[in-house]
Amino acid sequence: MNNRRNFLKTAGLATAAIGLGMPQMAFSSLKADHLFKISLAEWSLNKQLFAGKMDHLDFAKLTKKAGIDAVEYVNQFFKDKAKDMAYLKEMKTRADGEGVRSVLIMCDGEGMLGAATAEERTQTVENHKKWVEAAKFLGCHSVRVNAYSAIPWSTSEQDYKTSRDYASAGLHELCEFADDYDINVLIENHGGFSSNGKWLAEMINNADHQRAGTLPDFGNFQISKKDGKAISYDSYRGIDELMPKAKGVSLKPVVWDDQGNESPLDYTKMMKLVLSHDFHEYVGIEHGDKDREWESIIEIREKLEEVRNSLA
Repeated sequence: MNNRRNFLKTAGLATAAIGLGMPQMAFSSLKADHLFKISLAEWSLNKQLFAGKMDHLDFAKLTKKAGIDAVEYVNQFFKDKAKDMAYLKEMKTRADGEGVRSVLIMCDGEGMLGAATAEERTQTVENHKKWVEAAKFLGCHSVRVNAYSAIPWSTSEQDYKTSRDYASAGLHELCEFADDYDINVLIENHGGFSSNGKWLAEMINNADHQRAGTLPDFGNFQISKKDGKAISYDSYRGIDELMPKAKGVSLKPVVWDDQGNESPLDYTKMMKLVLSHDFHEYVGIEHGDKDREWESIIEIREKLEEVRNSLA
């Protein structure tokens, strides 16, 4: 009976904490490694990969050496291998052999999901199908695609709505295909309208599909540039708007405000915000300092672990 009373008391305090805007209190009953998990986005090593100093097939092994046991692939580094089953099998064998989870594939260069015509959007969906199939084979839960639109960013309300509607139509169509593979389709804030948190949240909701989700990126809230000055969206507000449909997050150690200013990430503030949405999935590190990529990745991993321990 005492155990039951203690449980009810703890649960009540956690609920009260959320209601009072103190989400950190609600985390106290979770073990540190259950608060969130840590993965590594392959883009963190893009300079080494593009320069041929690192082999894509070694990504899982090197990630494990850095103390991380989950990876997020980027299709650019095996672009011609989406249907190469021998190559995909080798990727899977190596990851499994290291005890490394394959989380998702970030997909670029496959057309505009928000193209102006239904025919163009369907072609973009066709281009992405092979990556959905590859993600399924590798054991990923999602693909990340872009919400680029035929309508370039502007301050026009009509452009805002038209670009949103085009992108949501393309996303819905891709989700219909991905649903048969039990794969989610995630959109990252990645420039233009998509780096406006409100626009992206609306677009995902308008897609009206259970497979449509977000991959909020802490640092990708630069919308455009004008006269050499960044036009940006507040990172903390944007993350708050995108978290309800998030199935992962991407960590960059910088954030933006609404005035085009960049500043260092407040890890604790951001992770409290992320966790307040009952998110306990992968936080993907997507950063690597030039010529010291692995050292900086380990530093961020250690910082995340420190914050995780403090919140638990």
